Amino acid sequence: MPSRRQFLGSAALIGAGVVTGRVQAAAIPEAPTMDQVTMQPPPHPASGPDYHPVVTLNGWSLPWRMNGDVKEFHLVAEPVVREFAKGMRVNLWGYNGQSPGPTIEAVEGERIRIFVTNKLPEPTTVHWHGMIVPNGMDGVGGLTQPHIKPGKTFVYEFELKHSGTFMYHPHSDEMVQAAMGMMGLFIVHPRGPSLVDRDFVFLMNTFRVDPGTALPKVAEMTDFNIWSFNSRVFPGIDPLPVRLGDRVRLRMGNLSMTNHPIHVHGHSFAVTGTDGGWIPPSAQWPLTTVDVPVGALRVAEFVADNPGDWALHCHKSHHTMNAMGHDVRNFIGVPKEDLARAVARLAPDAMAMGTNGMSMGDMEMPGPDNTLPMMTGRGQFGAIEMGGMFTVMKVREGLARDDYRDPGPYAFPAGTVAYEVEAPAAEPPRGNPSMQPGEGGAPPMKAMKMRKM
Repeated sequence: MPSRRQFLGSAALIGAGVVTGRVQAAAIPEAPTMDQVTMQPPPHPASGPDYHPVVTLNGWSLPWRMNGDVKEFHLVAEPVVREFAKGMRVNLWGYNGQSPGPTIEAVEGERIRIFVTNKLPEPTTVHWHGMIVPNGMDGVGGLTQPHIKPGKTFVYEFELKHSGTFMYHPHSDEMVQAAMGMMGLFIVHPRGPSLVDRDFVFLMNTFRVDPGTALPKVAEMTDFNIWSFNSRVFPGIDPLPVRLGDRVRLRMGNLSMTNHPIHVHGHSFAVTGTDGGWIPPSAQWPLTTVDVPVGALRVAEFVADNPGDWALHCHKSHHTMNAMGHDVRNFIGVPKEDLARAVARLAPDAMAMGTNGMSMGDMEMPGPDNTLPMMTGRGQFGAIEMGGMFTVMKVREGLARDDYRDPGPYAFPAGTVAYEVEAPAAEPPRGNPSMQPGEGGAPPMKAMKMRKM
């Protein structure tokens, strides 16, 4: 559960826009923090308008307080340490103890007030991505507000005029601050009953963390080696427990430097929203993969009517691998014995790999400290051989309404799992460039005839 920071008391407020004297005189609310990396149960609102809360993958929602008819939050921009998966911790910047920061939730029509305290070593701001706000609250340093200097607190205040799925991130030294992990989700619920039973949210972000190190390289444009959902990589990403028959919503934001085609196994879905708003039913169509562009959000909805353990992942194959799978040379078809002898003369402890592909199975290899294997994680049938942007949606009968605990492996009905059968021995591989014409089943060149046209 979140711990509580002390009140900041009489810390000076510098308004990001026009604020009232009552706000300037009010005490700043507490700034909760979180030190857990697992998905926290959704907190239902105790006051204010009712809503069905979202569940943040490997994250949490920011607590708030009511001050009259205004809902108040407190974000703290600060250095954090994030565990990407067991065995790898990275020094990032984030909010309230984590990166990404906590999810902010409110309801359409509410007036909100967000205090932002800067504990970074440089100035920052907060931009409310996709939200329609007064110009002086838009959070672009130097253009719409002064930068928030280290040790200072600003306040943003505006009315939530539209429901939808949005993000927050800096517009101050953005290359560094975004690359260090400063981002979060902002959910504005519509008034009225919820149309879904389970509402999951996550951000896609990427980092360049060289093996054996713990600090991202911020001056990087394309050559990333950590591909994550909410700054977690498989097998460190939580599963998505879903009750059979539930209507499920997935809200996916992309604050990385490339697009991500997100694929859901076992179900088709409709894209019902973007960071620009909700999509009318007449404009929706069925998909199993949706591309989420850079700086965009996509909302997918479906009925979980197919029980099982279903993969959910980015369909760019190198995005489902961890750092040790980055920039690996291709040795497929290279005789391993000759290569091993040559390598051994230079590095006696090295192991020649990749002659027959990069499948690791149950083999484990030592690597640099604070570095994850490229493909890891296990299922009930063995090694899953995935990393990065990969997790599992677990559709089960009988889950309680707010039960998000891992239900364990799926119990397959008898006769529904692919199985091995006896078959004739496979023919030798064809197309080996080391073979001469006529070897390995290939016809001799002299036996080939040209067909007249």
